[in-house]
Amino acid sequence: MANGTMAPERVKTILFEPTPRRLRVEVEKTVVADTIRGMILIESGHLPVYYFPRADVRFDLLEESSRTTHCPYKGEAAYWHLILGARKIEDAVWGYPRPVATAPGYEPPQGPTAESLSEYVAFYWNKVDHWYEEDEEVFVHPRNPYKRVDAIASRRRVEVIIGGEMVATSTNAIFLFETGVPVRYYLPREDVRPSVLQSSETHSRCPYKGIASYHRVVVNGKDYGDLAWYYPDPLQEAYRIKDRIAFYNEKVDAIKIEGIEQPKP
Repeated sequence: MANGTMAPERVKTILFEPTPRRLRVEVEKTVVADTIRGMILIESGHLPVYYFPRADVRFDLLEESSRTTHCPYKGEAAYWHLILGARKIEDAVWGYPRPVATAPGYEPPQGPTAESLSEYVAFYWNKVDHWYEEDEEVFVHPRNPYKRVDAIASRRRVEVIIGGEMVATSTNAIFLFETGVPVRYYLPREDVRPSVLQSSETHSRCPYKGIASYHRVVVNGKDYGDLAWYYPDPLQEAYRIKDRIAFYNEKVDAIKIEGIEQPKP
C-alpha cells in the first residue's frame, strides 16, 4: 500500500454446528441418509453444506473412490461413489477423515472442533434426487439459519421502466428483503401492463421462496427475455409474494421509489 503498511489478511470463517432439523437424502426412491443429528457447515464464500453422521448414512451403498482434493482449511477430502442397482453416481459423497485444525487466516469453527468433521460426510446436492428437511422437500442448497427473508408491505410508489416506458407502477407492493440479495419489489399483477408480459417456459428454484415461473417482457416489439418472475405457490414463509410480479433491478432501465431512481445492484 502507499503508506507502506500491509493490507489486513482476510479471515476465513467456518461455522460447524448442529441443526435441529431432520434431514433426508433420497435416490431412486431409496433413503440413503436420514438423521436427526445432522450438522450444517457455513463457510464464508460458499453455500451452506449439510453433514451427516456416518452411522446415519447407507455406507452399504457406497464404494470408495480414488479421488482426493485438498482444502487448506479442512484438510484432505476422501470421496465415495453411490451405487443403487445399475445406477452409479460417481464421487457423490465426500468427507474429511483427518481434518486440519488450523490454517493461515483461519478462524476456528464456532461449535464442535475441526476434528469432529471426521465423523461426518456430505452429499453433492445436485447428484442426488431429493432432499428433505423434516417432511418438506428443499431445493438448490440448505437454508442458512443466519439468512433472513422478510416480505414487508409498503405504500411507497414503485415504478418500473423498460425500453424507456413505464411498464408498472404500484403503491401496493411487497418489498422483499433477503440477506445478500438486492431488494426485490413484488407488484400486484393488475399494476403491471398486461401487454408487456408474455409466456415463458422458464422456472427456477429458491430454498427460501419455492419454485418461480417467468414472463418474457416485450416492450414496443422488443423482447427483453425473462425479465420478470412470480411464485404461483411460494413457501409459507414467503406467502405474501404469491402471484405478484417482480423485475430484475439490474436489467431494467430503472426502478424508482417515490420518484427516486434506485442504484443498480
